This record gives sequence, C-alpha cells and structure tokens, in this order.
Amino acid sequence: MDITMKEAAEKADAMLDATLAQYVPEVEWTHSRTSQRDCDLSRYRTVMTIISEERRGNFLGVTERFWKKSGYKIISVNPSKEHPSVIARSSEGYAIRLTIGDKGQAFFEAITPCVKPSDVPPPASDSNGEDYSHNGAPYPNVRSDFWSAGAPSSGNDWSPPPPLFSSQSPST
Repeated sequence: MDITMKEAAEKADAMLDATLAQYVPEVEWTHSRTSQRDCDLSRYRTVMTIISEERRGNFLGVTERFWKKSGYKIISVNPSKEHPSVIARSSEGYAIRLTIGDKGQAFFEAITPCVKPSDVPPPASDSNGEDYSHNGAPYPNVRSDFWSAGAPSSGNDWSPPPPLFSSQSPST
C-alpha cells in the first residue's frame, strides 16, 4: 500500500470512530494502546460501559450491520456466550475486531495492512468518557440503562441451575 503508518493510523481511527458512533444510546470508551510492527499497526479502544450478557447480541448486531453497510466483509464470528467476537475486513485490507471480554467489557481493534514506516501520532479524537489511555483501563465501570440492563449485580448472587435429572423417583 502506498501510504504511511501515520495515514494508516488515521484511517484505522476513522473506522473505530465511525463504529463507536453507531450505538444508541452512546457508550463511553477510552483509547488504548497503539501496537506498531515492521509494516503495520493496530489501534485499540476499550468500552467502559458495561454491556450486559442480555444486551451483547444487540451490541454485536449493531456492529455487524454497520460494518456490512460500510462495505466490510465479515470474516469471523465467535458466538461464545461469555466472550463473543466479530471480525471484518475492508476492501483496502484493514481488519477491525470487536470482542466482549470479562465483565461485559467491549474491546475494539483496527489493524492496518502493510504500509510505509513513519512516525505515528496519538489518535486525534478524544475519549468519550474518562481517558484511561495512559494508565490502562479498569474493568467497565459505567452503567447504562440500556446497555447494562439485566447485568449481574456486584454481589455473588449466582446459584447453579437445578440438576436435569433427579436421583429420586417422582412421587405418585
């Protein structure tokens, strides 16, 4: 590709900014690190809004529909209940990934194709919420009436489901 890492980073940022602008209501997010390799780089964003297990399908659906509408090809979907993910590729060779991690935290990564080495400035956009880009983001700590709906409480109120089969015979 005949562009520099700086230009590729700006394109990756635009992809991430456009994706994060799709959520209604909006989610809070922070910039994460930039990983630079020999001829490509990755930009990361971490969502600080808790995405409940009950809303993960909505969140992934908004993402996948937007990426398809933007002309990206979906190349991988992991339907895991705990850590679902979706990866897409643009016609220019950029990859973009959404993964839901621990405690409903969403992580985005945009990976550039191989480009000419250059200096890479930090992202130009501001975080939407508290900026954890220099300290590392904690677990998600922002509740949303919509995105966090049905999320487990902070206490340990989970109990295992009843056994499928009882060792006792039914009473007659």
